[in-house]
Amino acid sequence: MKSNFKFFQKKKSLPVDKLFQKVLYDKKIGYYATKQPFGKKGDFITAPKISNLFSEIIAVWIISTWQVLGKPKKLNIVELGPGDGSLTKILIKVFERFPEFNAAKKIYLYEISNFLKDVQQKNINNKDIKWIKNFRNLNNGPVIFFGNEFFDAIPIKQFKNQEGVLFEKHYTCSKNNRIKEIFKKASKRETLNIHSYKSLRNLKFIEFPKYGFKELKKLIKKIIQLRGCLLMIDYGYLKPNNQNTLQSVMNHKKNSLLNNLGKADITSHVNFKLLQEFFIKNNLKVKKVTSQQKFLRNMGIIERAEIIGKKMKFIEQSKMYLRLKRLLNRDQMGELFKVILAYKSKSDKFYGIN
Repeated sequence: MKSNFKFFQKKKSLPVDKLFQKVLYDKKIGYYATKQPFGKKGDFITAPKISNLFSEIIAVWIISTWQVLGKPKKLNIVELGPGDGSLTKILIKVFERFPEFNAAKKIYLYEISNFLKDVQQKNINNKDIKWIKNFRNLNNGPVIFFGNEFFDAIPIKQFKNQEGVLFEKHYTCSKNNRIKEIFKKASKRETLNIHSYKSLRNLKFIEFPKYGFKELKKLIKKIIQLRGCLLMIDYGYLKPNNQNTLQSVMNHKKNSLLNNLGKADITSHVNFKLLQEFFIKNNLKVKKVTSQQKFLRNMGIIERAEIIGKKMKFIEQSKMYLRLKRLLNRDQMGELFKVILAYKSKSDKFYGIN
């Protein structure tokens, strides 16, 4: 019955983001520090595990972006939150087919979990890959950051807006181990910061990625310093409608948010309208947000499938197109997942995104 107390550490209450930061990322008891959550034996599955075609398309996009940047002789590529390493493993294979690009690139994996780092190292098994926990040593050449389902896993704050006065949601843990929510008046500084975003002003219920924006500011600093871009693919929305999007998943099934803390994944849907506004406020240009299915189609995933399919037996071909349907179908991942590109470069003619 004491299992929930360990996340509070004698604190009477914790804001939503601080509780779930502890639940997910604590080095000793956090979800991502103690569990392999990916694939059939885990809690959820991501696009790189659904189909290698997804990873191949990301590789092609990175190579095309290198061309847009003027084919620099040195290029930094950084995957944010690399999961089990499946995406980067395919990237390496594709990059090897392009000698000039392959000689220019250096791949870095940004991972704060030592447990997941070990999983990735075993899966990728490549001595040229470097794992990093900050971006200080990225200095030579432009940088391409990319993240698939990275931002949704960073804990958010939640507020009620009562006629311009914000009240932040906190959690408390009682002596009988039960967690309940309470609201506390937000600080003046917090209120002014949130009200500075036009897309949040008229909402009665607000989700705000304070931790996420702190992470992104580190990336933005490097993008402005070195030139380059950030490509993010995630599930989310463009029109906020006062929804609470926090969700928990365990063994590929929905889990009650406050049950199985430390044993289940907890994420939120990404507010892409807010992300656009944030990037512009921080001096980056932003392409119009597009859907995953449009991006993948624009990058030639259908044509690639047709080429590969010619060498397959009928059963293998059917399985490939079934997986592809999951990535593209508007009722599955095609529309729910969106793509945003923020950048600092002389050219704005990036492929895949209009």
